[in-house]
Amino acid sequence: MDTFNSTDRLEALDSVVVRFAGDSGDGMQLTGSQFTTSTALAGNDLSTFPDFPAEIRAPAGTTFGVSAFQINFGSDTVLTAGDDPDVLVAMNPAALKVNLETVREGGMVVIDTGAFSTRNLQKAGFDTNPLETPLLDPYRVLKFDISKLTLESVKDFGLSNKEALRCKNMWTLGLMLWMFSRPRAAVIKWLETKFAKVPNIRDANIAALNAGHAFGDTSELGASFKRYRVDRAQAQPGEYRTVTGSQSLAWGIAAAGQLAGLPIMFGSYPITPASPLLHELSRMKEFGVMTFQAEDEIAAICSAIGASFAGSLGVTSSSGPGIALKSEALGLAISTELPLLVVNSQRGGPSTGLPTKTEQSDLYQAVYGRNGDAPLPVIASSTPGDCFEVAIEATRLALKYMTPVMLLTDGYIANAAEPWKLPDMADFPSIAVKQKDRPDEDGPFNAYSRDPETLARPWAVPGTPGLEHRIGGIEKSTETGHISYDPANHQRMSDLRADKINRIAQDIPEQSVAYGTDSGKLAVVGWGSTFGPIDQAVRRARAEGLDVSHIHIRHIHPFPANLGALLARYDRVIVAEMNMGQLITVLRDRFLLDARSVTKVSGQPFKIRELLDVIHEELNTAISKAAE
Repeated sequence: MDTFNSTDRLEALDSVVVRFAGDSGDGMQLTGSQFTTSTALAGNDLSTFPDFPAEIRAPAGTTFGVSAFQINFGSDTVLTAGDDPDVLVAMNPAALKVNLETVREGGMVVIDTGAFSTRNLQKAGFDTNPLETPLLDPYRVLKFDISKLTLESVKDFGLSNKEALRCKNMWTLGLMLWMFSRPRAAVIKWLETKFAKVPNIRDANIAALNAGHAFGDTSELGASFKRYRVDRAQAQPGEYRTVTGSQSLAWGIAAAGQLAGLPIMFGSYPITPASPLLHELSRMKEFGVMTFQAEDEIAAICSAIGASFAGSLGVTSSSGPGIALKSEALGLAISTELPLLVVNSQRGGPSTGLPTKTEQSDLYQAVYGRNGDAPLPVIASSTPGDCFEVAIEATRLALKYMTPVMLLTDGYIANAAEPWKLPDMADFPSIAVKQKDRPDEDGPFNAYSRDPETLARPWAVPGTPGLEHRIGGIEKSTETGHISYDPANHQRMSDLRADKINRIAQDIPEQSVAYGTDSGKLAVVGWGSTFGPIDQAVRRARAEGLDVSHIHIRHIHPFPANLGALLARYDRVIVAEMNMGQLITVLRDRFLLDARSVTKVSGQPFKIRELLDVIHEELNTAISKAAE
């Protein structure tokens, strides 16, 4: 058990950004996730950014194989993983080379000198040992042989040298837990559970964790090696859990099924970064969730469509390449007008692109990416916790309007974690489901008759007496529901499908201002995972006295009914997104909006500083033009 003496000399900090980096076999993601758990239990607000290579196992020691995990934690609201790390833990030369430029000047760099062999230096592309050059002069450097210290701490457990070295991530974690006054108990409990069947591995990892912690207590590393204290963040009373976007989304889908009283059928094919959603939902059978790992993307969506045809809520997910493969079947779901939830966890593209890096480049694909005129609602989550409510909202629209709905998330949201207050499900209204259970009295059943309010067609479950019908990809008659090649009928059906989706604009909340005022000199508009950096940049700008506000769009198609009028109340508009300018094109098309596009496609999220610089530049330009 950890005990922290009140007389300990701890330097108080408001927030800290720590980045763990090493070879993909060094366990950096595991180290970061356990540090995150301890930080959440300490009561800090936090945001994480797992940053790992696309290669399953790149050559050890190379820059291609560097895996990193960044966490920003503090005593106030934290919405991003941080701009520049205050502390970099570099487990080998490659990790140092890839990540050193991200560290703020004066930051701390913790280095495992045991990994800085001549061979590893060559693999990382260093001509000389950076520990012996001025490269590290701008930083506070702590260097010691973590490999040797780890081997010493686990020598009594009968491990091979290779197995023993695998414990060095726990030794490092122990040191960092000591440095930031984090508790060890949760990590020890996790190790006891994970390695319960291999006692020597369990005990060795616990010993390494404790040894790293004790090293900070007992060693004399000089005045530069301090302990830090980050006070608890203020939070609303309630039960909290640290969640990733994939976890929150899975729970939201399961909750939506409960609210609608429908079983969930999730058909999916593994693809990065969407696969964790399948993993999470596969553990929710007690909530009426059935999962099916299909042989390919087409089979995955077709199985979900079949489930919706049979009366369940069909759900499928993928990333951009897989959504492309699903597009024909998605058109089938639009033609048959069946409720279907399609999750797109976006990643860098095109083609295979950057499988493990984040991007927002599938907005065009979501809004337009099908043959024919095939409109559907598009909704986007903005944070890991927001995925829960977005899943429920997407399900509501799908069931009420009998339509597929595209739910956009991305690699950052899917893998990032944040504290999330568990909701009270009594606060969520039930989702109405109108499955037809008897034939009409005034004539034969028409599967394409319309609800006068929503224009949704009736949902008739196969096997219901008197409701025998045909649906499919071939155009149907508005009058009878039978196959029709009549030109005028196709015009009517196309108009009806489009009008049905457009009516959703009156059934979603009006667009509000996320932070700031509802008119002014400048609005920064975003969607999806740009929420955190835009919010923080706008808050800092307003603290400087600048007239700038933040508008974040959840419903992308159709837009909220008041969005155009809201945007028109600002002198200038910036649209920030992680693509080459897709949302701004849609906004210009819809509202003839004169706006500035700020884009980024590096696979990394926006930094707060980047957006704050743009805000200053835009407002200074406005002042200069006004003075002319």
